[in-house]
Amino acid sequence: MTGKQASERGIGGAAETAQMLGKVEQLRDQIRRHDYLYYIEARPEISDRDYDLLLDELRQLEQQYPPLVTPDSPTQRVGGAPLADFKPVRHSVPMLSIDNTYSEQDLLDFDERVRNSLGVKGVTYVLEPKVDGVAVSLRYEKGVFVRGATRGDGEIGDDITENLRTIKSIPLRLHGKDIPDVLEPRGEVYWPHKDFEAFNRKREEEGEPLFANPRNATAGTLKQLDSRIVAKRPLRFVAHGFGEITPFKCKRHHEIMDALGKWGVPIFPHIQPVEGIEQAIEIIRAWKTKREKSDYATDGMVLKVDRLDWRDDLGKTSRYPRWTVAFKYEPDRAWTKLQDVKVQVGKLGTLTPVAVLEPVLLAGTTVSRATLHNYEQIERLEVMIGDTVAVEKAGEIIPQVVLVDKDKRPKDAKAIERPTKCPECGGPVSAGEDEAVCIRCMNFECPAQFKERLRSFAGRNQMDIEGLGPARIKQLVDSGLVKEVGDIYRLHEPDRLGRLLQLERAGETSVDNLLKAIEESKARPLHRLLAGLAIPHVGVHVADVLTRHFGDIDALMAASQEALEGVNGVGAVVAESVHKFFHSNAGRHIIQELRDVGVSMADTRRKAAGGGEAPLAGKSIVVTGTLPTLGRKEIEELIRDMGGQATSSVSRKTSFVVAGEEAGSKLDKAKSLGVEVIDEAEFLKRIGRK
Repeated sequence: MTGKQASERGIGGAAETAQMLGKVEQLRDQIRRHDYLYYIEARPEISDRDYDLLLDELRQLEQQYPPLVTPDSPTQRVGGAPLADFKPVRHSVPMLSIDNTYSEQDLLDFDERVRNSLGVKGVTYVLEPKVDGVAVSLRYEKGVFVRGATRGDGEIGDDITENLRTIKSIPLRLHGKDIPDVLEPRGEVYWPHKDFEAFNRKREEEGEPLFANPRNATAGTLKQLDSRIVAKRPLRFVAHGFGEITPFKCKRHHEIMDALGKWGVPIFPHIQPVEGIEQAIEIIRAWKTKREKSDYATDGMVLKVDRLDWRDDLGKTSRYPRWTVAFKYEPDRAWTKLQDVKVQVGKLGTLTPVAVLEPVLLAGTTVSRATLHNYEQIERLEVMIGDTVAVEKAGEIIPQVVLVDKDKRPKDAKAIERPTKCPECGGPVSAGEDEAVCIRCMNFECPAQFKERLRSFAGRNQMDIEGLGPARIKQLVDSGLVKEVGDIYRLHEPDRLGRLLQLERAGETSVDNLLKAIEESKARPLHRLLAGLAIPHVGVHVADVLTRHFGDIDALMAASQEALEGVNGVGAVVAESVHKFFHSNAGRHIIQELRDVGVSMADTRRKAAGGGEAPLAGKSIVVTGTLPTLGRKEIEELIRDMGGQATSSVSRKTSFVVAGEEAGSKLDKAKSLGVEVIDEAEFLKRIGRK
């Protein structure tokens, strides 16, 4: 704020304005400097008491002169009034998951794949601890923190800006030179061990229940709608990646991390490149014991290709980037008694056995249930009810039974039988050698299946119907209000509406909001609808591929199995599943009932500005090398906007390759396969930009 601006906002005369503004800015600069020394350099110059005195002085001045308060002031971390709910926010760059491995041989195989794909003899990597925290993305504009979001589903997360503002290690304003206009550091929010233990001791003294572990406590804290609660909990943030950066100048990952540290964003200390996989493995081995001394929970290390252009060349799968992998150390294990086995019914009728356990502490949490995966696994383990079993956490999240101590088996142990009928509806189940792994309820009208299909249909990645969660779905199905998917869109009808309002916790406001969300979902694009139909093997990525190729539901339903197999990214198994669904009575009935209630059945992205077909509709395109004017993300977005599909690998199904300087192995492969190669100018001409 300038002196003129402050004066216009009613802060005394010019001399007083200048004096107060100067004092406030001086205090803020001091506090930001000490934050940087404490959280980034780990070498504080003043005591906590002296720091608090500086903050109190600034707070008193801002209270005396309210117009001087700015959103990025260090005093604005105390939290504000509770929110009604978190708003969804779409990430400018998707936040993908990272593939995991537990063996050094897998790391060697990963390195070999990377080198072969790039056509090089050696690769420079960077290594970072895999912090067991909550992934978030921060956004700075002109150096000021403007938004923070959870990872969510990778595409859309929750806006938790107000909660993140309370975390002192997250700078509200960056400092230094050459700060990009837009900067999105990404990393983990975690609860330091010492602070967590101290907080739990305080809760114990106050007679409050203890938090189970730092990871769960952090996740629960960030979900608080009252940021004042978050402000009282000493969470930290550390960056390990990035989203959008504009303008973008760095060529390597470690350069970006170094720059983030200089601008005031916390990063891991001593991030440095390592030459080759052998050196990386040595560091991973050493970190296994060193991690016990760290002040955060970590279950492994993340290996990343350092060069950013090589990352673009390597690309990604539908779930994971191909340029990174997480090496995870062996998980914690606990022994307990298997008391019973329950059966869960999935949206596709899959019957999953779930172990009911004598509660046991595992990796900081109390576990009373664990997955047994399938009946083949039960038979392989030779596990029985009453056995003493070993439980681990798959991916550090899902408890699973992994071993049986047969020496401790009691005489009254009971065998676990394969189901001969559905435990929910009593209907027939599949049997035979082909179903050794997966037993399914064959009754498509099974209420348990239907509830799970509705959960999928209403999910955020699908039709995104706010308020249609598991509890509400159970009410609607059990009451008979919803017997098929289309009934969701008939709840506004007078007879149904009256019954809906009589349900427990179904007040007028919540019902109005639900009906509004249901109506809005009718306009969701076709790929979201396809992803929500519970077609086996069709998730978000495959649904998007099919939608871009066929454009509307009628063309997709009319496609032969051979035509489906001819779509780049759709294999034989997926093609058979899609063809079977759309040629079944149940599948056609679902589409018709959704059509009747007005649900959108077309992909609006395929239409060009003049109303005709988009110029790249149905085409699969690979971009490689450095282009003269377009960035990689910019041209891939253009491809999608023009109806095409941007893919990361060249195959015979590739329509053409757009190549720039230093195109590398993808250009060579395109030439060997006879795939057309064009430059940026020709690409722009084809989409009508030149």
